[in-house]
Amino acid sequence: MRALLILLLLTMPSLSQAQTLLNQTLNLDTGNGVLQGSLLLPKSEQPVPVALLIAGSGPTDRNGNNPAGHNDSLKRLAQGLARQGVASLRYDKRGVGASLAAAPNERDLSVDAYVSDALAWSTRLKGDPRFSELILVGHSEGALIASLAAPKSGAAALISIAGSGRPIDEVLRAQLQGRLPPALLATSQFLIDELKAGRAHAEVPEPLQVLFRPSVQPYLISLFAYDPAAAFAAVDVPALILQGRHDIQVGVEDAEALQRAKPDARLALIDGMNHVLRIVPASAAQLASYDDPNLPLARGVLEHIQHFLRANGILPASS
Repeated sequence: MRALLILLLLTMPSLSQAQTLLNQTLNLDTGNGVLQGSLLLPKSEQPVPVALLIAGSGPTDRNGNNPAGHNDSLKRLAQGLARQGVASLRYDKRGVGASLAAAPNERDLSVDAYVSDALAWSTRLKGDPRFSELILVGHSEGALIASLAAPKSGAAALISIAGSGRPIDEVLRAQLQGRLPPALLATSQFLIDELKAGRAHAEVPEPLQVLFRPSVQPYLISLFAYDPAAAFAAVDVPALILQGRHDIQVGVEDAEALQRAKPDARLALIDGMNHVLRIVPASAAQLASYDDPNLPLARGVLEHIQHFLRANGILPASS
């Protein structure tokens, strides 16, 4: 028994080793609402790089979760970055989670507002002496927000994870094809055409309300106005494109389109990885992973990020 106790003591991390991270809640008053986020800071006597993690579309919160699934993808990513010596700030977008009060009416949401919020967080992080270089990391629709913010953010690098390489109206058209009966598909295509042209419609069939309800149409109009590939091409800092081969929402062709737009970007395709950064089969059965926070993050995500940051001098080779 005594020998077992000694063995446990020898193998347990010391108190100082266990307390290597600071997990802090941060608030940001944008002047147009208060946003809330979570800072994860590795223990270091020197300033460390900091990643601003920008969540994807809809009511996705700082951890990568939404009402349709709790998978903690961005929380897991933040924890993995911390092990590499990279701090991170992940935040609830305005109108989501603890930042709901910043935009209680979704009619007030827009891509430009999200970009402004990313820039405000960037300024906050750039002014904090605990941090060295800023890295923008966008997941899914967040990759577009990161690309649009990058030129004014002062970031040293951009990482696009599962980001579209096509205008989002084209992505939506492709996703709806074959999933709606002909009449509803025709109506949805008409609504997409109208929103692309900047025209909202009050009358929407009940089965299409979840996608095209009048209150979300202003946001869709703002979203359809941007071309993710063109935004990515305008980024003038080193960029990494991460894409899973088993992603059923964004395809390898999107990642390749982003690289064509910015040929000096590094492209990493991860075998078996899906949209929420887990290794899963290619079948529709993978949807269970969208609601399973216990699945490990795909190893390749953090490996490629570490190699990229080292190659660009943001992380030392010994990190």
